[in-house]
Amino acid sequence: MRSVLAWLLAVCGWAAGFDGRFEEIKKTASAEELYRFLWAMPKAGDLHMHMGLSFWASDWYDAAKDRFHTRVRISGCKDEAAPLLYENVSTANLAQLTDCEKADYRPLRDVPRDAWTSSLILDKPGEGRDEFFERIVRRVTPLNRDPAVFAGVFRRSTKRWADENIRYVELMGQPRAAEEIPAFKALARDAPLAVRFQGIFIRFADDAEERMASVAELIDRNRDFWVGINMAGREDNDKGYPLRFLEPFREMRRRYSGIAVSLHAGEVDSPGRQVRDTLTLGARRIGHGVNLITDPETMLLMRNSRILVETSLVSNRLLQYTPDLNKHPFIEYLRFGIPVCLNTDDQGSWDSSLTDEYFEAVRRFNLSWDEVVAIGRSSLDHSFAEPELKAKLRADFDAAIARFEHSGDWKNARPVISGYARRQLLSQPARR
Repeated sequence: MRSVLAWLLAVCGWAAGFDGRFEEIKKTASAEELYRFLWAMPKAGDLHMHMGLSFWASDWYDAAKDRFHTRVRISGCKDEAAPLLYENVSTANLAQLTDCEKADYRPLRDVPRDAWTSSLILDKPGEGRDEFFERIVRRVTPLNRDPAVFAGVFRRSTKRWADENIRYVELMGQPRAAEEIPAFKALARDAPLAVRFQGIFIRFADDAEERMASVAELIDRNRDFWVGINMAGREDNDKGYPLRFLEPFREMRRRYSGIAVSLHAGEVDSPGRQVRDTLTLGARRIGHGVNLITDPETMLLMRNSRILVETSLVSNRLLQYTPDLNKHPFIEYLRFGIPVCLNTDDQGSWDSSLTDEYFEAVRRFNLSWDEVVAIGRSSLDHSFAEPELKAKLRADFDAAIARFEHSGDWKNARPVISGYARRQLLSQPARR
């Protein structure tokens, strides 16, 4: 039996120093109590978030139910290479379909909510990369392109992140039409936490070089909110190998000053030098970096150069890049001296939160309190926020941590518990 007295002593501050209190909490807290603590804990930044895929499915449903139809059957009206159930189409675009094709769709508001939201989440056994990359992304994309729906979900999501005590996010997205840029800036300006954007392009597209050039131009024209460039897409598609973009990134540096670079690299199953090759493109941060552990020379380079790894534990588990999180290299990077931070990646598709990332890290790797705080500070120190904002965020985070350490304000916290946490975390036995 867990000692209720030990837990009360810990949360009331009777143990000496906060490190000691945190160790006692880890030893005595139930899963629900530890989750409450980590949800209430001040968090710094989430630097690796894909726009659209980072919005919870329930929020998408509420925002889109009166503006979209979804496909509930496949009748064979047209020749399709990969027909897709729960494919979403706006009411305006539905009018462009044939009568036979229209019969496959129902108004979203008439479709069972749980079935539709499940179609946007990896929540069933056997679902993995193909379900995510080939189906979920297709289902989310039309929703993400509707300005009114996007605005509603953006507001819901940023409020939830602020309630979770996150201070700063960098959202990745493909360039929008010029006329949409002011609306994006207005949403970011009105958000309850600091929001900045990274322009992104798909690495394996035939015209990836041209898309990259357009992203760089957008960033240069909108530096008040667009702070960096990234590239996405499955790295197991060989068309997107890093050195394909060596000359385009050189050209970008010739044309523009100070565009920060954070790139996905090493999110693959096999050993390799993808991270090393990606650093030659000018990356100051590496997204995922799972196979960096197989390249000791590059690990030394990143430690000495203070290049950050953006770790996403839940993503790497669900997409099977690290099926057993106990073997995830994150903890080796951290304790080897490579800067790391925790990120959600596509929390909408995982039905997860940043609290879940910290929960997985604390329970699996026995993080100390100093390590927990250092992870948060690294996210701000390596963010692409403008210097004035970065300094403000860092001061605010440090002050919030100090207040948290000297109070018991987590005891009465009422966390918003993610679906991932309910399925995967809160049923785990407490460690002793």
